[in-house]
Amino acid sequence: MRPCGARSADVPARAAPPTADPTPTNAPLDLPDADVVYDPAFLAPGEADALLAALLDEVTWEQHHVRIAGKCIPSPRLSAWHGDPGVAYRYSGTTYRADGWTPTLAALRDRLLERTGHRFDSVLVNRYRDGADSMGWHADDELELGPEPVIASISLGAARRFALKHKRRKDVDPVRLELAHGSLLLMSGATQAHWRHAVPKTARPVGERVNLTFRRIVAPA
Repeated sequence: MRPCGARSADVPARAAPPTADPTPTNAPLDLPDADVVYDPAFLAPGEADALLAALLDEVTWEQHHVRIAGKCIPSPRLSAWHGDPGVAYRYSGTTYRADGWTPTLAALRDRLLERTGHRFDSVLVNRYRDGADSMGWHADDELELGPEPVIASISLGAARRFALKHKRRKDVDPVRLELAHGSLLLMSGATQAHWRHAVPKTARPVGERVNLTFRRIVAPA
């Protein structure tokens, strides 16, 4: 078995079925203990198409291994970690050091600074090849992100369901969104302290999706 934290490079993408139609949700989201804003049209369709094609070409996609419940397993998606020199991020017992910015990622970083006023120093790029690729329940609450991190999530390609649930309150219903091609989801304030989120597997035909979560490291990994 490949050691946990190792990664498999150049993993081929699975064939992508037709893209499902997204169901946008208006922003801001009315969630207790959270600050979440959703813009389904952050990027124009043509611009989003061009960015998706550029990222699929520029990024070196790898399949990392993570430790879950004591077992080292391949991550159910392809990913890459990019950012400023020296930026590191610790996840599932492994420290990842960022590759440099590609031209497309740097342009998106600058676009987000203009739009949100937040300066991001790194981005996690995830590639969901089909409905079998997923992201489990988690919060972006690692110590190196600080107590109230700002996470800017851009979605490109097929719409996928994005689920949120409160960590403690049973009286708060879970939330499900279909994140549209070219959309921006901005999570800030106490969101990560009180909510978890996931991209669950789906059996319905769904095309390929790339998601970018921009963030800022405020403490060493």
